[in-house]
Amino acid sequence: MRHDFDIPVNRRGSGCVKWDCEEARDAIPMWVADMDFRVAQPIIDALHQRVEHGVFGYTQVPDAYYEAVVSWFQRRHGWRICREWMLYTSGVVPALSATIKALTAPGDKVILQTPVYNCFFSSIRNNDCQLVENQLVYEDDTYHIDFDDLEQKAADPKVKLLVFCNPHNPAGRLWTAEEMERVNDICLRNGVKVVADEIHCELVMPGHRYIPFASVSQACLDNSITLNSPSKSFNTAGLQIANIISNDAETRQRIDRAININEVCDVNPFGVAATIAAYNQCEYWIDQLCTYLYENYLVLKDHIARHLPQARVTRLEGTYLVWLDISALGITSDEATRHLLEKGKVLVNSGTMYGEKAGEGFIRINIACPRQQLVQALGQLIINNL
Repeated sequence: MRHDFDIPVNRRGSGCVKWDCEEARDAIPMWVADMDFRVAQPIIDALHQRVEHGVFGYTQVPDAYYEAVVSWFQRRHGWRICREWMLYTSGVVPALSATIKALTAPGDKVILQTPVYNCFFSSIRNNDCQLVENQLVYEDDTYHIDFDDLEQKAADPKVKLLVFCNPHNPAGRLWTAEEMERVNDICLRNGVKVVADEIHCELVMPGHRYIPFASVSQACLDNSITLNSPSKSFNTAGLQIANIISNDAETRQRIDRAININEVCDVNPFGVAATIAAYNQCEYWIDQLCTYLYENYLVLKDHIARHLPQARVTRLEGTYLVWLDISALGITSDEATRHLLEKGKVLVNSGTMYGEKAGEGFIRINIACPRQQLVQALGQLIINNL
């Protein structure tokens, strides 16, 4: 089955955050992380079938849901998940918040590897914890972990968790098994649990591989909690469902209690139906999507090289979020973002959203859209607009 990702979808007036926010009214939105593609047909068919039933009461998650998740990660990523390891909730951010609440006390510290997804910051603050930054090292158009700094930060007895983003948003890294094992060794020595946000896990560029943190070794499995969802990969974020995976019964019990305290213990029937269809029937769609996204990335790289050579495109190994280095342009990230919106009519994210220091000098661009839309936006994002 083939999916045509070039077909445009008019999302204006549909109540979507990306297109109907005030800033995007007369601009091309290339910001928030959802895709401008119709979902795979088997997901649409499953949702039609669920709608035809006509009753949408409280949902019991069936065996088929767990079987679909377990089967997907086993056959696609070689990671065997046991059903009893899984807890479901309404999204990865609520999952992170519940996990922080479960495994920390007010005043404890949580490490983030910045620049990193902005909602991580608020999840830490909202649970009365303190943020500790292990800033990633930027060189040769990519990022590396500063292991010496991580060792120093993890040694603080107040540090209880490291939130590990894999694939990394916005750095675009897919971490290697060696890197993850070294991270876990440091955390284990210092009594720090790893919370692996792996929501972008299927969005992998050619020549790269996503490795689940918990699959690297028994020690990584024992010392980690994995958060994942089909939402980013299959463009179903509005259906609001995610999984928390831990092989430790006590950890699951504490997180389950936090889920109930946060009142995010229920999911909707459409999220369940879409997940089952996605993992059972839509592998072809993901493979085609990743090829299309990589071609979009190459289009962007070529455009920047020809029209904005002072800027540098960070290497994209995973996600559909391009991290553009504009530090040589003599303009701040916030100024560039504001100017692009006002003059270029393109809405992108300022790098400072992902860490005031670590993100300065960058902007984030969402390339998950039909190529015609990308080319139009890039035509408006030219050197005269910066």
